[in-house]
Amino acid sequence: MMTWEFPPFIAGGLGTACYGLARALLCKGIEIDLMLPTAYPAIFPLRNPDDVDSLQARPLSAEVIFPETFSEQTLATRLMWLGLSYESGAYGFSNRRLHHHMSERFHHLTSHTSPSDLLQVLIQSLQGDELLFKQVLAFTQMVYAHVAENDYDLIHAHDWLTYPAALLLQSRSHCPVIAHIHATEFDRAAGPGDHRIHEIEYAGLTLANRVISVSQYTKQMIVNRYAVDPNKVETVHNAYSMDEEEKKKHRIFKDPVVLFMGRITLQKGPDYFLKIAERVIKQFPRVRFLMAGTGDMFSRILQQGASLRLKDRFLCLGFLGREEVKRLLDATDIYVMPSVSEPFGIAPLEAMASGAVAIISKHAGAAEILENVYKVDFWDIERTSDIILELLHHPSRRAALAKAGEHEVADIQWNEAADKIIQVYERVACST
Repeated sequence: MMTWEFPPFIAGGLGTACYGLARALLCKGIEIDLMLPTAYPAIFPLRNPDDVDSLQARPLSAEVIFPETFSEQTLATRLMWLGLSYESGAYGFSNRRLHHHMSERFHHLTSHTSPSDLLQVLIQSLQGDELLFKQVLAFTQMVYAHVAENDYDLIHAHDWLTYPAALLLQSRSHCPVIAHIHATEFDRAAGPGDHRIHEIEYAGLTLANRVISVSQYTKQMIVNRYAVDPNKVETVHNAYSMDEEEKKKHRIFKDPVVLFMGRITLQKGPDYFLKIAERVIKQFPRVRFLMAGTGDMFSRILQQGASLRLKDRFLCLGFLGREEVKRLLDATDIYVMPSVSEPFGIAPLEAMASGAVAIISKHAGAAEILENVYKVDFWDIERTSDIILELLHHPSRRAALAKAGEHEVADIQWNEAADKIIQVYERVACST
C-alpha cells in the first residue's frame, strides 16, 4: 500500500482515511507493507491492527543503517529521522500557480494517447522545480529501485502522488494495481489546476486494473473529466474510526463554538466561513468562530478577519496535532464545511462523533451517506448563517440533532468499507 500521508504526519483527510482503512484491513487478516515518501528506502510491515500506531520500519537497502537507539525513540522522532514531517503533506505545495492552467497537451492526451504510451507520460509529467514534484520523482525512483518484483499480490496506490511508483513497479512485476482516488486536481484547484497532475491522474486511472473512488461524486468526476470506464470504478465511501473512550464535551470557552477545520485553500471555502462568521456575530455576539488549519489562503483570511474587527470572536488557530484536534472537536458545538468541491469530507464525521451538529456542502461526498446533517449550497451564506443562528438560539434542538448525528456516525465504520475493498481485491486477483 502506497500513500503520501499517514498519522502522525497528516495534512488532511488522506492520512486519516489510509489509517482507518489499513487498520480495518488488518483486522480482517490482510497483510500490508506500507510505503511512505521516506528519504531512505524503507517499508513499514503491518501485520496486526496495532502496527498502524507503532509503524516499525524495515530498510530496503543494506546501505540504510538505523541508529542503535532507533527502536527506543518515539514514533514521531523515528519518522522524522526517515525524512517524514508535517511539511510532507500531499497538497501543501505553494507553487501551484506556475502551472495553473489546463494545457492543450492534456486535451490531446485524453483523446489520442494509447495506454501503451502512458507510462512515459507519467515520468514526463513529474518534471518541475517545485519541491513536491521532486519528492514524487524521488519516491518513484526509490520504489522502482528497491522493491522486489514478486513480493506482492497487488499494489494499492492512494492518489496521484503514488500512481507513477505503483505503475512503474507493475510494468516490471506485472502485479495488478488498484488506484484509490481521494480527490482530483479539479477538486483541489477548484478550477483547471496543474496540467502535469491531470496527466498523472489520467494515466494512472487509465492504466490501473481497478479504481476505487471515495464517493459517487468523485466517480462521476473521473468518468466525465478523464473518460475512465465506469465499469472499472468501485465507489467505497470513507468512514470513521470510533474512539473507544467515552465522549464528553469539554468547553474551551463559555460561549458556543462554531468550527471550520481543514486546509485553508480555495477548495475548502474558508472565505465563505469568514463571511458567515461576520453575519452571525453581528446578530449573536456570544459565539466563537474558530478556524483550524493552514494553507495558501491563511494569511489572507487572517488579514480579512482583522479588518472586519471581529476580535476574539473569530480566531485562526493554524495547524493542530491529532490530540489538539480531538480537544477542539470535543469543545465544538457546530461544525461547518463550506467546501467548493469535496470528494468526501471525513472531518464532519469526526465532529459529529464528538457531539457537534454538522452543516456541509450539499455536493460533498459525505452528503451521500449522512442524514442527520444540514446540507446547503457552499455559496449560500445567508442560509448557512440562518441555520447557525437557529441552533444558537435553541440549545435543546442543537443537542437533539447532535445526539442523532452521534448515533448515525457510530454505524459508519471502516469495517464495512474494508469488506468492500477486499471484494475488489478478490475480483482483481481472479481476473489477472
